[in-house]
Amino acid sequence: MSFPLLTATAALPALGAVATAAVPARQRTAAKWLALLVSLATLALAIVVLVRFDPDGARYQLTESHWWIRDFGVRYELGVDGIAVALIGLTALLMPFIVLAGWHDADPLETGSRRWRPTQGFFALILAVEAMVIISFEATDVFVFYIFFEAMLIPMYFLIGGFGDRAHSQGEEAASTQRSYAAVKFLLYNLAGGLIMLAAVIGLYVVAGSFSLQEIVQARADGSLTMATSTERWLFLGFFFAFAVKAPLWPLHTWLPNAMQESTAPVAVLITAVVDKVGTFAMLRFCLQLFPEASKWATPVILVLALISIVYGALLAVGQRDIKRLVAYASISHFGFIVMGIFAMTTQGQSGATLYMVNHGISTAALMLVAGFLISRRGSRLIADYGGVQKVAPVLAGTFLIGGLATLSLPGLAPFVSEFLVLVGTFSRYPVIGIIATVGIVLAALYTLVLYQRTMTGPVKPEVSAMPDLKVREVLVVAPLIVLLVFLGVYPKPLTDIVNPAVKQTMSDVQQKDPKPAVEAAK
Repeated sequence: MSFPLLTATAALPALGAVATAAVPARQRTAAKWLALLVSLATLALAIVVLVRFDPDGARYQLTESHWWIRDFGVRYELGVDGIAVALIGLTALLMPFIVLAGWHDADPLETGSRRWRPTQGFFALILAVEAMVIISFEATDVFVFYIFFEAMLIPMYFLIGGFGDRAHSQGEEAASTQRSYAAVKFLLYNLAGGLIMLAAVIGLYVVAGSFSLQEIVQARADGSLTMATSTERWLFLGFFFAFAVKAPLWPLHTWLPNAMQESTAPVAVLITAVVDKVGTFAMLRFCLQLFPEASKWATPVILVLALISIVYGALLAVGQRDIKRLVAYASISHFGFIVMGIFAMTTQGQSGATLYMVNHGISTAALMLVAGFLISRRGSRLIADYGGVQKVAPVLAGTFLIGGLATLSLPGLAPFVSEFLVLVGTFSRYPVIGIIATVGIVLAALYTLVLYQRTMTGPVKPEVSAMPDLKVREVLVVAPLIVLLVFLGVYPKPLTDIVNPAVKQTMSDVQQKDPKPAVEAAK
């Protein structure tokens, strides 16, 4: 029996969460180091998964399959394709930086009537989320996926509601109320989506007699399983609704700005760079593979929703006064590009969407974590409270600029490649949609550069005149992310080589071919 590598990759952070929570209350530093070591060990296992994965091999590799609940036909089935490998790598890569960035975010608060939850709980919850996200990327049994898709809401709820941002101008009591509101809103939106999906999961089992993704896809391919058109469409809508909430796609997005605003910067990164990717990943893995005809039927409406997300999110980002809310609305715009690339039904669009998931995770992590360091120094999230930071903290300002330039998809940085592929892939099949979507690029340049100008340039405000520059720990968090942004911006081939075969297989599942160019290239 071969070593269960996929199980180990998800089980290690889960066990690490239990061990971290069990550290004695007075040993806060030990809990932090344990969480960091577990996250690094998980990254090492993710690298092994990446090395052992063969892009030219079978569609799902490193597979595991065991009966879990035999009476209900539920099997513990895991397997990874190129898309899943890329996102597992992203998750494992970001976790050590999230832990390091949040090193002091859960330290006890000595003033005020409330105290933060134990430091051990903060880092244990982060590791628990990592475990559930990774196994969601690995699961090829629909029921197993659903269990962890929903279970990750529990630790996220406590991270948002129990460990919120300390930079609040309205006092601890008001801050606690707003954190609770953001956490409950996050939970209710995602639970509503999950309950609708549960009905669709049950319906799928009734129709297909199995929860196994591979069995259902194969049965549909060889003709042994057929679905009535109306049945397939209703099931598709049940799955898509849950994934659109998680993504988040307009108009199901309103929980995200509240959640990111009230969270600490590392938890905000966890939300938008890691957890939300499960929604867009699941559109590729489950919506398109299980319901190919319904996916094509819904494509025009979904593309319009994605286009609204792109423009609406960018417009609202332009008008934000809160740094974190600006990044949240920018992310809504970026997720619109991802969904647009997925449902453009072209190889370039879907490859670009997958790259966008990875590159958005890295760029948003870089920008948000530096913003978190900035906010912790000044004690305010308001853009108007800053000015002239680059003169007193040049390294902080420089890294903030690079993170912002990546967010606006500057050529030479990683997000440019993915955004370009999404736009080209969309334009080749839906030119009007592709043209309008470019408005998002212009608006991204506007909100990013205005943010930098208002916070980093101009006269030095008295409140920031003594602001210290980045410390060694903070540089260790940001520098590797910037290196990755540059490397993948200049040389994305290692990532595209992993992703492209899986994208081509997904295109085959929905029986779509790339449109022929209007003008053939000269031979």
